[in-house]
Amino acid sequence: MFIMKNENTICAISTAPGIGGIAVIRVSGNNALNVCDKIYTATNGKSLLEQKGYTISFGRIIDGNNIIDEVLVSVFLAPHSFTGENCVEISCHGSQFIQQEILRLLISNGCSMAMPGEFTQRAFLNGKMDLSQAEAVADVIASQSAAAHRLAMQQMRGEFSNELIKLRSQLLDFTSLIELELDFSEEDIEFADRTKLKELANEIERKILKLTDSFSTGNAIKNGIPVAIIGETNAGKSTLLNVLVGEERAIVSEIHGTTRDIIEDTVNLHGVQFRFIDTAGIRDTSDTIENLGIERSYKAIEKANIVLWVINSLRYKSSMEWLEEKVLPRVKDKKLVLVFNKIDMVNSDELGEIKKSFANYNADTIFISAKQQKNTDELKELLYSVAQLPEMGENDITITNIRHYEALQNAHSAIVRVINGLKDNISGDFVSQDIRECLHYLGEITGTITTDEILGNIFSKFCIGK
Repeated sequence: MFIMKNENTICAISTAPGIGGIAVIRVSGNNALNVCDKIYTATNGKSLLEQKGYTISFGRIIDGNNIIDEVLVSVFLAPHSFTGENCVEISCHGSQFIQQEILRLLISNGCSMAMPGEFTQRAFLNGKMDLSQAEAVADVIASQSAAAHRLAMQQMRGEFSNELIKLRSQLLDFTSLIELELDFSEEDIEFADRTKLKELANEIERKILKLTDSFSTGNAIKNGIPVAIIGETNAGKSTLLNVLVGEERAIVSEIHGTTRDIIEDTVNLHGVQFRFIDTAGIRDTSDTIENLGIERSYKAIEKANIVLWVINSLRYKSSMEWLEEKVLPRVKDKKLVLVFNKIDMVNSDELGEIKKSFANYNADTIFISAKQQKNTDELKELLYSVAQLPEMGENDITITNIRHYEALQNAHSAIVRVINGLKDNISGDFVSQDIRECLHYLGEITGTITTDEILGNIFSKFCIGK
């Protein structure tokens, strides 16, 4: 565990930029109370140094004879604060002028401006949370759906960390027995039951693999499930996007080739965020700019989990040709949904012919009128069903962070080498080396093993004030 010895006291605005009802300015460090006491006068006459921890007082921020604002000041005493240091939070009115004036006074009395993520970094370095929990703080702030919020909260509460602690504890017991044997190698003494070690290694491998396999679901929930809306020109893709997101995001026109670039927006369905990508209509054209847009349409297919191939029901035969030649080869590992649009403009006999023509495709199908919003709610339900998100219990741990995923992959490779080494009866020192490597990668996730470069990269992505 790191224990941080920081002499400087930092400050920053912790609420969102702009004008609001209130703003919160956070101050943390050994001198937080002293610095704030120089610019604050409580109405009860007490200094902040006399104020008990976890209490709030009302008073004024003073600059000489000028009153800057009437504020509420909260005091948190070390080590029982977010950062583990003395902390003060000043709740002032949301005027940008007031916020900047209070910051100016704090800095002129000895504070330094906080770097992005510095408050959370201090919390980690002072042992208030491990690294995976610190990263979860940023995920909680950025969560855009109920599912993403739940996963971030689960990680911030330490459920993922606790699982890793159990794995590392088992591995440490594992390697200590093997290394003890190495110390008595000349006596040919065996402390570790190889059968039990194999069972333990297999159990650890299964647990790591389960965590690794959860990443595809966790990443989709965290960042939104990407859905590419693809089709020929004038199939109604832009109209469909506008209906799905509930606003006029894309230009709708009867002129072919109106959409020439990627348009994205998100929709929350049953607590899960879907990221819709409207693309340029696919057709043969000599227009250079439009062709660039069509190329981006194909690239959107590569990035998507779900592909909506939108078909103009009045011209479904040409859609079949494009689907077979250009789309199907690109969607082998994707979920494909055939969306027959403009069904309000075809009769029942034509609709029956369309259904026969597409009966043999391995894809979900739905018939809609985007313009009249017919069956568009059913399309949303179909999308949620097609996403096939697994049911997750309260105790199921799901990985959402690419750094954690890569570390788990490396840990998995190491434990597989351990299993193979035990199977082949290789020397204990080689087995121990692979165990140590597995321990290293699991320790990287929680910050038991870390570097300044890793910390700098993680916390630089946080917002200032957090």
